[in-house]
Amino acid sequence: MAVREAQDLQMVARSGQGAEQYARQTWSGRDWRLALLLVAAIFIAYQQVWQAGFIWDDEAHLTANPCIIGPLGLKEIWTTAAARICPLVLSTFWLEHKIWGLNPLPYHLVNVLLLGASAIVLWRVLRSLRAPGAWLGAALWALHPVQVESVAWITELKNTQSGLFYLLSVLFFVKWKASETGTGQRKAGWSYPLACLFGVLAMASKSSTVILPLVLGLVAWWMEGRWKWREAWRLAPFCLMSVLAGALSMWTQKLEGAQDPHFARNWAERIAVAGRVIWFYLGKLVWPHPLIFIYPRWQIDASHALSFVPVLLVGVALGVLWWKRRGAARPVFVAFVYFIMALLPVLGLMDHYFLRYSFVGDHFQYLASMGPLALAAAGFATIFDSLRRKAPWLPPVFCAALLAVLGFLTWKQCGMYADVETLWRMTSARNPGLWMAHQNLGTALLQQGRSEEAIAQFGEAMRIDPANATAHYNFGNVLFQQGRTEEAIAHYREAARLNPANADAHNNLGVALFQQGKTGEAIAHYREAVRLNPAYADAHNNLGNALLQQGRTEEAIAHYLEVVRINPAYAAAHYNLGNALLQQGQMGDAIEHLQKALELLPGNVAIQNNLAWVLATAPQASLRNGARAVQLAAQASQSSGGNNPIILHTLAAAYAEAGQFSSAVQTAQKALQLAEAQSNANLATALRREMKLYEAGHRFEDVR
Repeated sequence: MAVREAQDLQMVARSGQGAEQYARQTWSGRDWRLALLLVAAIFIAYQQVWQAGFIWDDEAHLTANPCIIGPLGLKEIWTTAAARICPLVLSTFWLEHKIWGLNPLPYHLVNVLLLGASAIVLWRVLRSLRAPGAWLGAALWALHPVQVESVAWITELKNTQSGLFYLLSVLFFVKWKASETGTGQRKAGWSYPLACLFGVLAMASKSSTVILPLVLGLVAWWMEGRWKWREAWRLAPFCLMSVLAGALSMWTQKLEGAQDPHFARNWAERIAVAGRVIWFYLGKLVWPHPLIFIYPRWQIDASHALSFVPVLLVGVALGVLWWKRRGAARPVFVAFVYFIMALLPVLGLMDHYFLRYSFVGDHFQYLASMGPLALAAAGFATIFDSLRRKAPWLPPVFCAALLAVLGFLTWKQCGMYADVETLWRMTSARNPGLWMAHQNLGTALLQQGRSEEAIAQFGEAMRIDPANATAHYNFGNVLFQQGRTEEAIAHYREAARLNPANADAHNNLGVALFQQGKTGEAIAHYREAVRLNPAYADAHNNLGNALLQQGRTEEAIAHYLEVVRINPAYAAAHYNLGNALLQQGQMGDAIEHLQKALELLPGNVAIQNNLAWVLATAPQASLRNGARAVQLAAQASQSSGGNNPIILHTLAAAYAEAGQFSSAVQTAQKALQLAEAQSNANLATALRREMKLYEAGHRFEDVR
């Protein structure tokens, strides 16, 4: 098969006889066996991800994304900035979450399955284009360790899903082109519409597939042997898709801070970076070591001529290959041009959020790497054809050994993505100067309760970048958890000074100040937090609490209402709002919010007690419910050990409202003894007065 494909390739390269020379491919029993072998090899190579969990950015895209886990949903994914650059991927996450919740295993398996499906489609694309060694090219691509980042990182469903649709679009475009005859008639009527459909799905999955019309134009040039301007009209729908997807990407990247002035670069610097990026990625395909989750961010000095050597070499290579495009260099030219085309969105010419960390990332060459690796496979196949008679054993042995080595490297690289701590430990070991790795490792350690280790990591992050506001903010968090409030305040203040737009720093500074009794200053920082982020539910809730303490109940209620509008599932806000409404005498509304809080936190003793008190003592008879009050107060008393005089006070009132006066008296007596033992004079006085009513067969309401 490789000999025939090589001959076909040479024929088309020499003569350019047209797209009709590319015959349709059919599946044979051997093809099915090769497909199963390829998928099996992929699953073996990625076996370690079966035990892997969620890592960095999975929270923003999935595990804490309100569009996935609620209260928002599909509507917001498709109609708001929540779409980011991947509305269809977020929709897939939404569906997956409905099916299997937040169990990481199925999400990982879906990524592996999509890689396997993409490898098979890539094989068929290469075979349809008469590329020698098509199966080997697909296998090299799927098993190369640079793909691990795209597959083992759940967030990069963006790559695996968009990649499959992208390849299907190319495949059906090739089928459509191959169906052309000399008269311009088409036999594959559905191929072109399907190519368009999969193009839309690809760009809705990840906007970096906007390069699709360029790639299809290159494919048409390859198949025809020359460029025909009629192809421009045929590519017009794909160009329109690209414009729309590109506009969405630029809008969402701007919202995410991709145009941060701190990372501003002039065009000379951008061009210098782009040249270096191209050779960097080629180098990683040839020698994939070391592979780092976030590579060091280069310092580019556009004032030095040497900074432009990489881009100059790219230009020279393109010029030479174009000059030789009619001969044996034609496949090399196509592979190199494809590689550059596929990298265009991530060359650093345009801003995107990841550039603040590094100019390169393994997942950025997921699509681009297909070109050079397919070219390598074609080269191997051509060499094998010349050796087949002399050493027939050599090709299969060489291919098996090469794929085994790549598969092992992939398997080993998967270990980096086991969990958050492993990811950042390995990243900081390979890129010690990355403040973010130490910062995120510190956060992971802090979540595990390993405060001292977290402090060391945050300290290292600040040592690397003393002006990093996030490091100061995180350091403040761990100090606050340790009760070192004054030190925490100092770091929160520094974080807010370095980045005045950091709403989290202002909110947490307010929390620390409020704990010290500096309510006025705390309110000022809470207000700044909600000004910076009007949808910041925690800050609104904290501001409401501070205002309530100052007796500004109406203002507090306004902020609590804001919270429950932002997040209807915010239990603490419903509870606080209920208590504030009680102070205003709005009993009906108070009961509604306390009941909602209890629905969200069914076993919460404070909510049970407060709701029971209102149901037992509300002035309006229509709002009282003695039986329900007894049930709630009894549960609260049992949960708290039965020795809390405040809860027993509530339970006594509930018994009285339910007409169980003997139980009310007994419970009030016990509460009185506990109150006196605790020197709670006010509660003791109230209980003595109420006991006389209960003994006379009166409810708490009769006290009024």
